[in-house]
Amino acid sequence: MEPSCGGLPGLEATRPHVKPKATCSAAAPLEERRFHVLVGVTGSVAALKLPLLVSRLLDIPGLEVAVVTTERAKHFYSPQDVPVTLYSDADEWELWKCRSDPVLHIDLRRWADLMLVAPLDANTLGKVASGICDNLLTCVIRAWDRSKPLLFCPAMNTAMWEHPITEQQVGQLKAFGYVEVPCVAKKLVCGDQGLGAMAEVGTIVDKVKEVLSQHGGFQQS
Repeated sequence: MEPSCGGLPGLEATRPHVKPKATCSAAAPLEERRFHVLVGVTGSVAALKLPLLVSRLLDIPGLEVAVVTTERAKHFYSPQDVPVTLYSDADEWELWKCRSDPVLHIDLRRWADLMLVAPLDANTLGKVASGICDNLLTCVIRAWDRSKPLLFCPAMNTAMWEHPITEQQVGQLKAFGYVEVPCVAKKLVCGDQGLGAMAEVGTIVDKVKEVLSQHGGFQQS
């Protein structure tokens, strides 16, 4: 996996216009080649950890990060606490006015070298396993280039995790070639004790580093 070049999309503090992807010159200096990580966040209470997760990812040398959020995930974090560009459903439609305009979910899947869905709630798990793509995040996943890594971090109530359909759906995502970062057992926000909590941020970041190290072209400083 070669790192992407160019600024699609740019990661300014305010939402940028999407520009055509720059061609990566073979002679471009190595330090100019950045790995692009697209974080997907869904409507689990574990979305509270989004600011910390993004901050830890930005600590990895050579990474650029952008976030795609579902509408329900917005309930759990403040955009001011996330120091990268956030995309949501409205952006998909605001950017496209006529046939020559960019299609955001396609541009994002081209931009990203790795996708990390953290947390992946039960609802979005079911959608992805079934091929449903009814928002920006699930459209990116449906269009994802499966030669690139996609990591997912399930997060849900223990009773939901233990439902028989969950194992089937997780298995389906693995069959697509996606990599699970398993949930953990702990006391959940709802008060229940058991499996279903999202993996710790440190575990997730370590897995991202591991996956990136397995792909040619990425070297940590």
